[in-house]
Amino acid sequence: MFIVDNYLLAVILCFVTMLCWGSWANTQKLAGKTWRYELFYWDYVIGILLFSIFLGFTLGSTGDAGRSFIADLQQITPSNYISAFIGGVLFNLANILLSAAVSMAGLTVAFPLGVGIALVLGVFVNYFGEPKGDPVMLFFGVALVVVAIIVNAMASGKMSRGAQNDNKKGAMIAIVAGVLMSFFYRFVAAAMDLNNFESPTPGMATPYSAFFIFAVGIFVSNFVFNTIVMRRPFVGTPVTYSDYFSGKMSTHLVGVLGGVVWGLGTALSYIAAGKAGAAISYALGQGAPMVAALWGIFIWKEFKGAPGSVNFLLTMMFILFISGLGAIILSGAN
Repeated sequence: MFIVDNYLLAVILCFVTMLCWGSWANTQKLAGKTWRYELFYWDYVIGILLFSIFLGFTLGSTGDAGRSFIADLQQITPSNYISAFIGGVLFNLANILLSAAVSMAGLTVAFPLGVGIALVLGVFVNYFGEPKGDPVMLFFGVALVVVAIIVNAMASGKMSRGAQNDNKKGAMIAIVAGVLMSFFYRFVAAAMDLNNFESPTPGMATPYSAFFIFAVGIFVSNFVFNTIVMRRPFVGTPVTYSDYFSGKMSTHLVGVLGGVVWGLGTALSYIAAGKAGAAISYALGQGAPMVAALWGIFIWKEFKGAPGSVNFLLTMMFILFISGLGAIILSGAN
């Protein structure tokens, strides 16, 4: 299987993770013109599962290093299967709740709150679960990225001119989503031998098999979580499975593409964790809101005609963001 053998390559893969995590939502934006989020989400989840299978039989089964995909699945212990599966369930629940929070409290309130909590608490959880890197530099970098997310929220708030519905219930849901989101990565990482991907401990998973089990957890749990949301949506009228199957193939493919993009980023993050460490891989990936902001500024023109104060906040956001990423990278360069 393909294994990362140096820190620089691991950092590059983490940047790809950040790009993927910050870009997949463009597919939702495209499909959302005619397609409800609950219906889009099924295609998104299917895309993640299909990509995990494709990756397992390609990068996960080529080369002489480590165990092949099928061989690895056959020897994983039940406890590690459960751990990676729970990671998928937690992620799915957190992602659905975060989307609900955005619909209720607005993107400006819910997204920075949920992602900010997920970033800070997630780095703590992953670092103390598998310590790697300079903790002072790591947490300093995380603090800078959190401030950048807050500054981005301030800029978005000025543009919204009070149009967002600052709902306390939505904010509370965002907090719950952020806490859940901070734990999913650790459950999957715990199923892998992060110290030796080439000759992993018997019973533990490689990144490819762990990612597949994680994807199965997302897919299976979606029959519960998304079905509930379809029948009792937080916003809008209920939708049915007949609505889903009546959608155009092109619309379904856009959702699947979104899942593939997110899945690629997540898989690369786990692959890079062997050299970078779980905390650093997770922290770099969670810079995704800044990537999403770039899409919003330069492609979707969400800040077109913004006053000078907003442009100043956006400039500060990117300075803080780049500084934070630099500190996170340096924390592992030892």
